[in-house]
Amino acid sequence: MKLTRNQLAQMIDSTLIRQTATKNDIIKLCQDAKKHQIGTVVVNPYYITLAHHTLEGSQVKVCSTIGFPMGTTLPEIKAQEARQAVKLGAQELDMVMNISAFKSKDYNTVKRDIEAVVNIKHSNPNTTVKVIIETTLLNDNEKTTACKLVKEAGADFAKTSTGLFGGGATVKDIRLMRRVVGKEMGVKAAGGIRTLKDALAMIRAGANRIGTSTAVNIVEEMPKK
Repeated sequence: MKLTRNQLAQMIDSTLIRQTATKNDIIKLCQDAKKHQIGTVVVNPYYITLAHHTLEGSQVKVCSTIGFPMGTTLPEIKAQEARQAVKLGAQELDMVMNISAFKSKDYNTVKRDIEAVVNIKHSNPNTTVKVIIETTLLNDNEKTTACKLVKEAGADFAKTSTGLFGGGATVKDIRLMRRVVGKEMGVKAAGGIRTLKDALAMIRAGANRIGTSTAVNIVEEMPKK
């Protein structure tokens, strides 16, 4: 698969979700995203409004985290967080699956939890919902089951990880996830992707979205032609 620099930039979620991020950090994140025509910025809910206003007039989308980072928030709270995030200007949502319920094999709860957020699409059909399954905490059989639940619940993407629990995306996991969800659904690789080489390896493996905190460096590594 041959990509132009612009095509690669459009596949990137430029992410800044650390607790110490300041208002100026978020503004710079958005300004850099506009300059390099990056597809999406990912910020915590507190900064949705700032990101939305900073990006006004550009094509860059705003994504916010839901139930982050543990995933054990009640479904009703996740649903309310999703509604408020979209109201404030978020066009995409990265929610964390209830991994505790999943590990307990309470799959009905896991699916209902995801559906609680996916239901935002009834009133906001253009909203993209990505579900973080936290691959570093799962074995291959669990990853397969998690991806099936994400797909059945109607989400748009299955996402590897938050990057906060001792690892991130791997080529092996991306291949597995793509195989399970099929061609019609998105796969987002996130966690530990810092270079162009990392990003391209994930894309070749089947990812069609890349989450990274080094988006500008990755885009600038890509030859212009």
